[in-house]
Amino acid sequence: MSDKTSNQMWGGRFAAGPDAIMEAINASIGFDKRLAAQDIAGSRAHAAMLAATGIVETSDAEAIREGLLTVLSEIEGGDFAFSTALEDIHMNVEARLKEIIGEPAGRLHTARSRNDQVATDFRLWVRDQCDAAEGGILALMKALLGQAEAGADWVMPGFTHLQTAQPVTWGHHMMAYVEMFARDLSRMRDARKRMNESPLGAAALAGTGFPIDRQMTAEALGFDRPMANSLDAVSDRDFALEFLAAASICAMHLSRFAEELVIWSSAQFRFVTLSDRFSTGSSIMPQKKNPDAAELIRAKIGRIFGANVALLMVMKGLPLAYSKDMQEDKEQVFDAADNLMLALAAMEGMVKDMTGNVENLEAAAASGFSTATDLADWLVRETGLPFRDAHHITGALVAMAEKKGCDLSDLSLEEMKSVNDAISEGIFDVLGVHNSVASRMSYGGTAPARVREQVARWKEILG
Repeated sequence: MSDKTSNQMWGGRFAAGPDAIMEAINASIGFDKRLAAQDIAGSRAHAAMLAATGIVETSDAEAIREGLLTVLSEIEGGDFAFSTALEDIHMNVEARLKEIIGEPAGRLHTARSRNDQVATDFRLWVRDQCDAAEGGILALMKALLGQAEAGADWVMPGFTHLQTAQPVTWGHHMMAYVEMFARDLSRMRDARKRMNESPLGAAALAGTGFPIDRQMTAEALGFDRPMANSLDAVSDRDFALEFLAAASICAMHLSRFAEELVIWSSAQFRFVTLSDRFSTGSSIMPQKKNPDAAELIRAKIGRIFGANVALLMVMKGLPLAYSKDMQEDKEQVFDAADNLMLALAAMEGMVKDMTGNVENLEAAAASGFSTATDLADWLVRETGLPFRDAHHITGALVAMAEKKGCDLSDLSLEEMKSVNDAISEGIFDVLGVHNSVASRMSYGGTAPARVREQVARWKEILG
């Protein structure tokens, strides 16, 4: 095959042939430049340690540390020229450092490998994302608490199978999501705690013969301790997988709530009105107000799930220690983190701005024989009937109301007594939706008093 034919097969983008392709597939600077701040922080800690242990001269270490700050300033100011030929963020930074300070820059990589360097950088970056996600989740929880407190008495339908089941309170529904996102918060905090060990000093895979102080660099970078096994230190990406797993569960919760907001804001439900800030109009139908933010949250979640699966697939077949496959560990995590934070911020905004349509919520709560279970419970409490018998009698009363085209509370006492003579006037005390929710006083129940207790508890926890 001629070189001309070969180049045509590679395609016009790689007209220079295999060398251009190898450079493109091997380079990671297009995405790992996001690790610049973490890379420079790790290098500055490493340089300080090299001086403290006498491995390099203090003057060289100081020149390195100051030069690295100059590099960081250039990157943050947009004045840094990244080079694909230099492959990655580490080599780009080191090359520029040499231009700035000269020969001492070559001493920075003493007792270190790009393997432990990138493991440290990436771990620091993911740790930062756990902190950011924690902040986003906390803000959303506080927005939900505001809604719960405002609507502790509002009655709405509770659903099973998306069919009207029993009345609940708006506040109770909001607090369900507070509990869900609290678990997400716990998972993020737990993942952060477990990942807070330093790979720096593991070198390529076996450690180093230089008398380094790994505890010193770990403390300088805010880690609890150095990782205990050098092979594991450069091989491990569990920290990224744990972040993605926690992010995926959180994203699933966001998507469930987004789905409810799409349904609730529809013309058929009219449970909520979303603010104009998080809705759009139609280009052709002037009456439309589309819940685009909720729909986009629901869609973006797939990217987070996909990132989780993608990294699992990268890691599943790798022998110890480092393989170039692991260069593919970052782009998906970057994308997932970006989209999680965007989804959390959008959901917080929607929750803070949305308005519950109280009359529509209550009307829907009263429909569909939602107090049938209250009627059955009343029969058990007041007449001593076994629940299964009470269930059968309630079913007969529901059938009677359906036939008449009315609700249970619209049946007369005589009509009810025709099904079971033990029914008395007291039955009507439980058939109203407000009476129904007020009676659900069990711990974790929907009664307004219980909702307010939970709101107060969480407000104290969150501060």
